[in-house]
Amino acid sequence: MNERIRIAQIRVIAEDGAQLGVMTPPDALKLAREQGYDLVEVAPQATPPVCRIMDFNKFKYEQQKREREAKKKHHIAKLKEMKFKPHINQNDYRVKLQQLRRFLARGDQAKVTMVFRGREMAHLDVGRRILERLTGDLAPLAKIERNPILEGRFMTMVFSPDHAAIKRLKKQQEKQQTQSARPAGQPAGSTDAAPATS
Repeated sequence: MNERIRIAQIRVIAEDGAQLGVMTPPDALKLAREQGYDLVEVAPQATPPVCRIMDFNKFKYEQQKREREAKKKHHIAKLKEMKFKPHINQNDYRVKLQQLRRFLARGDQAKVTMVFRGREMAHLDVGRRILERLTGDLAPLAKIERNPILEGRFMTMVFSPDHAAIKRLKKQQEKQQTQSARPAGQPAGSTDAAPATS
């Protein structure tokens, strides 16, 4: 950049993208300084190397802003854990099921842990049946990453999101919403809007 460009000749591009031709770095730098900009080497491998007249600080700021936006959009999958008991009531089951669906729809993995206490260890089949029911309820948007494993007093299994199924489900929901928003009796594709007059 600027005085650090130490090559005999460079091809110069103006701030607005116009080609200014081949010149020496001091001449190009003088031109950039007159406009209040920097001279930045953008293609060193070209012959001759290409330099652009630009506001380097603004360029760096916009580049960092784009990187921050890209990071925001990129979701890092996490492993979320949900604990169940063998004698869970229906309402608690529904609440936990909804939370698991939310985790999976967001792209996170879900670890389900069945906790057995005391004499419940004699009835492992009860906990296993709940996990089987859960597998059926989560089937539309999840795949089994790890089958149930008993480790001491805990029986754990892991679900991972089925991205293709989640996309299909979201499309169906969007389609249903647009259909429910349409007035009754109005066929798809027809509009009540009057033709525009000029």
